[in-house]
Amino acid sequence: MLDSQNAGAPKYHSRRLPQPTKYELARRGARLATVFGRRVGWLSARQLFRVTKGPLDVSALAEPLRRAFEEAGGTFVKFGQIIASSPGLFGEDLSNEFRSCLDTGPLVPFDEVKLVIEDELGRSLDEVFATFDPTPVGRASIAVVHRATLHDGTAVAVKVLRPGIDHLVATDLELMEPLFDVLVRQTGAQIAGATLQQLDGLRIQIGEELDLRNEARALAHFRALTADSDLDLIAVPLPYPEYSSRSVLTMEFLDGIPIDDLARVEELGIDPAPLIDQLIRGFFMMTVRWGTFHGDIHAGNLLLLRDGRVGVIDWGIVGRLDPGTHRFFTRMLAAVLGDESAWRDVTDFIISNYGPSIREAMGMDDEQLASFMRMMIEPILLRPFGEVSFAEMMNMTQVEVARANGVSFQNRSLREVARRIRLQRKIHRMAVEGGGLMTDFDRGNFLLGKQLMYFERYGRLYLADRAILSDRPFLEELLRESAAAENYDGLSNVAPKELP
Repeated sequence: MLDSQNAGAPKYHSRRLPQPTKYELARRGARLATVFGRRVGWLSARQLFRVTKGPLDVSALAEPLRRAFEEAGGTFVKFGQIIASSPGLFGEDLSNEFRSCLDTGPLVPFDEVKLVIEDELGRSLDEVFATFDPTPVGRASIAVVHRATLHDGTAVAVKVLRPGIDHLVATDLELMEPLFDVLVRQTGAQIAGATLQQLDGLRIQIGEELDLRNEARALAHFRALTADSDLDLIAVPLPYPEYSSRSVLTMEFLDGIPIDDLARVEELGIDPAPLIDQLIRGFFMMTVRWGTFHGDIHAGNLLLLRDGRVGVIDWGIVGRLDPGTHRFFTRMLAAVLGDESAWRDVTDFIISNYGPSIREAMGMDDEQLASFMRMMIEPILLRPFGEVSFAEMMNMTQVEVARANGVSFQNRSLREVARRIRLQRKIHRMAVEGGGLMTDFDRGNFLLGKQLMYFERYGRLYLADRAILSDRPFLEELLRESAAAENYDGLSNVAPKELP
């Protein structure tokens, strides 16, 4: 089996974010205080004057919070995309409300877009493009996308980073955590752990997104892998490096509609189920064989194309597993498929990366920890999509950590919620103190977990009676390839298990 380097995976450079000045922090902080004060400030007033007891119902918070995120723009819209695509973590009501964040953001004046393109490519707009639509077809959190044509008539999409986005992102990341602390104290345990966990992951990934050369290399790489793997229903845009730079990416234009726009999907008369099935198949194939995968397959990045394929766009975030994390992933799959010995391998790897202090945080010995992980992981991967709830898995971890630290999961006072927020970070901090690895392992597992959340949404829509690991022969063959490459028979102890 090839690792990601031998498979030709490109190198990725994480753009260094500037250090925000005190003035930038104060100015942005004042802006956020105004926006969130106007949109959700009444939450604090209700708590202060005891209009409501306990945390506020998230359904009452959804619309004003979404409006606040969209008005704040920048990194808040980026975080809103995570909420929109993760109903298993944040709940259906909140996720549905945040759907508009998948393709929204303030307009960038066309003159500014034109200036960025010409400065970056060193040529006038007319020299590069025969036509260029000044109205964007996409307005995401960190970039805008315009439709254009090259002089040979090729239709292309031109992605342009928002001017000054690196300063805005750096400033937002400094301010988001204290702001989110306030929000989760108001809403209780329902979204506390999920919010802070996803914020930590956002810090890790966003530096790579701010250099579009990373995405151009990823497009070329994954087009090749897709073609070599007979994934004929999946389309990855062709990049045009000669018309691209750090802040500009020119690529093939894919004509389609969002995969979860049910009304328009029905109008096209195309069944998305085989497309989602092959998409999941491709994810496991690339992750097991090469340890690399698209790291942000939310609904806004999947297009049902008019030719019957599924277009996968926005390759700014790519998951890359180091050898240890890759082995953890393959052993986890082998364990779920029936290799009893693999559960101990999975547990040992967790302990080796997070340090022995994870036992203290969870209040478990090694055997109990292995049993807990099995109870947490197996149902998510073996039950049909229509029965899966990623929130249940997250809640299991929260319950055990809270119980081990003397906090009642049912107690939802602000003091207890604040304490539980601190507990969510405890395992993470312990790894640093215990000398555990907190770089590639954390990033890889964050992105893997995020994809499971996204697949949960599509699976419920189109594959409700199927489990994510339902294609046992295909997965077993992938694991045999992996085991052969490691000179290790990872399936030698498998006792076949019935899958839904």
